[in-house]
Amino acid sequence: MMAETKAVAAAVEASPVEVEEGRSKTVAAAVELVVLHAKPPTSLAVNMGGPGVPGDVVGLVEEDLRKKAEGVVGKARSLCAANSVEAVVDVVDGEPKHVLCDAVEKHHADLLVVGSQGYGAIRRALLGSVSDYCAHHADCSVVIVKQPGSKN
Repeated sequence: MMAETKAVAAAVEASPVEVEEGRSKTVAAAVELVVLHAKPPTSLAVNMGGPGVPGDVVGLVEEDLRKKAEGVVGKARSLCAANSVEAVVDVVDGEPKHVLCDAVEKHHADLLVVGSQGYGAIRRALLGSVSDYCAHHADCSVVIVKQPGSKN
């Protein structure tokens, strides 16, 4: 959850600055901030457990994914409110890499800020990297925010 929150914080703290007569001042820009949490399909999480996963496990996984999503968007809303930033905050079901790239197109985004989980090379090779996928497929600039203390 930290990587998603950090990406939101980085987006919230950024503000355009204009220099006027040697002084800097904050300029109100026509910027729309869209904060998305991509909630992976339950089937994706459950299939990692192998075939024949009992139905009650599916329900528990779905509940856990829902609670995580609520926590992420709750934190995003709090950060935006604390910084007086208006934002569209939403949870979208789907594979994260596709949800984010689709959102770039839908909102005609100029910038995508995405968190990095800080997985090692082996885990990243097995699971894939959302941030790497977005960096190569999003139709805009991509900023990847690493977790504090991340070595990758």
